[in-house]
Amino acid sequence: MHEIDPAFTALPLRALADAALSRARELGASHADFRLERIRGQSLRLKDGALETSLDTDDIGLSVRVVKDGTWGFASGIDLTSEAAAGLAAQAVAVALVARSINREPVELASEPAHGEQVWVSSYEIDPFTVPTSEKVELLTDWSRRLLAAGVDHVDASLLQVKENKFFASLDGTVTTQQRVRLHPQLTSVRVASGAFDTMRTVAPPAGRGWEYLTGTGWDFDAELARIPELLEEKLAAPSVEAGSYDVVVDPSNLWLTIHESIGHATELDRALGYEAAYAGTSFATPDKLGALRYGSPVLNVTGDRTAEHGLATIGFDDEGVRTQEWDIISGGLFTGYQTDRRIAHLTGRERSNGCAFADSPANTPIQRMANVSLRPAPDGPSTEELISRVEDGVYIVGDKSWSIDMQRYNFQFTGQRFFRIRNGRLDGQLRDVAYQATTTDFWNSLEAVGGPQTYVLGGAFNCGKGQPGQVAPVSHGCPSALFRGVNILNALKEAGK
Repeated sequence: MHEIDPAFTALPLRALADAALSRARELGASHADFRLERIRGQSLRLKDGALETSLDTDDIGLSVRVVKDGTWGFASGIDLTSEAAAGLAAQAVAVALVARSINREPVELASEPAHGEQVWVSSYEIDPFTVPTSEKVELLTDWSRRLLAAGVDHVDASLLQVKENKFFASLDGTVTTQQRVRLHPQLTSVRVASGAFDTMRTVAPPAGRGWEYLTGTGWDFDAELARIPELLEEKLAAPSVEAGSYDVVVDPSNLWLTIHESIGHATELDRALGYEAAYAGTSFATPDKLGALRYGSPVLNVTGDRTAEHGLATIGFDDEGVRTQEWDIISGGLFTGYQTDRRIAHLTGRERSNGCAFADSPANTPIQRMANVSLRPAPDGPSTEELISRVEDGVYIVGDKSWSIDMQRYNFQFTGQRFFRIRNGRLDGQLRDVAYQATTTDFWNSLEAVGGPQTYVLGGAFNCGKGQPGQVAPVSHGCPSALFRGVNILNALKEAGK
């Protein structure tokens, strides 16, 4: 395990926390927690092998959250002195006192044992912030030039990287110091021919890994880049799909997003209770359906997990001091669990939160956020090729692109990067303009088979949005390849009226 960045541990973490928590206690707060964070980011963007953007960010600050007289109070700042930390505690209590008159639901938190002092670091080999920017640009330039040399007309290349340090302390007696690293490399190729054009993006997912991810650990970028020019040329010449009912095999590079939108968001308990309604709606998976709703077929087994190695939502302790864990959300197709933070857990009679509180910066208060929500593979399940062999007339879908889903996470439509016609159990060329449409329960109940562990990939995104003011959170979704029967396939071009 790597050591916590010494530039972070050299900050007066304990002194600031002690000053804030002591002041909150003096002012009668029944709960108080303190966070100090440093979030480093770097964004590199290239156009046709030439550097266009190199942006480095460094966000550092502290915050205090309290419960006073059953009401939340919160304050944040950037002054790293004990006086300022104590002042933030006083501000947070003052906010709670002002808000008390309009608070109709006293805040109570589910219990969590004191964990003492804890240190946690994510799983990676090479801190990307120790790698010279010139080396990163050189690699992205090389990749871009390979694609251009192979006949692609234009290439956009980008690399996002984040190093997140958090120090947390609470009146409950938990003190955590944590560090995690994540990367998102991406290349999009453009081909123009005979007045038409199309694009194809790499399907390598963002990952909770270090620089080693771009040099051969966790993904074979050389192999993927070598295939893209030919695949893009074929896609440009491919026929437009005929709308209708098809059996589909969905690759993990596409299915992760469907899981995110139709299961991940739908099973956030604050959303299901109506507390998250203004930003992208509520959820059809209301508490009366827990333990009763047939969410999908018997092979649908979905877990929430904030401990998965290399997961983007993976952490040792959440932003409320809860030790993270794994739990069932859907078991054998039956809806069995939600994602919770401490307040929502207590509000619904649960003994403990499952560790889903997260704030995307020291300036924001923690809210309930998504875990790594993943579809489990079948232990001895088939390969992707074997799933395809079971289809007489269908479509194989690879890579994510556009998507749309209603506010209750029930009616949806997804497209992709690459579509292949399946005839008599074999791939038979590419298709264009494919979109699949369904309701959440119809789609997951049409799931006939999931692939084995050899098909499992941990996909995800850096930028899951939620809350007002809006916050973004990184989250992963693992899944195998999967076979669905009788899915409604639309022609996206015709649906757009073209």
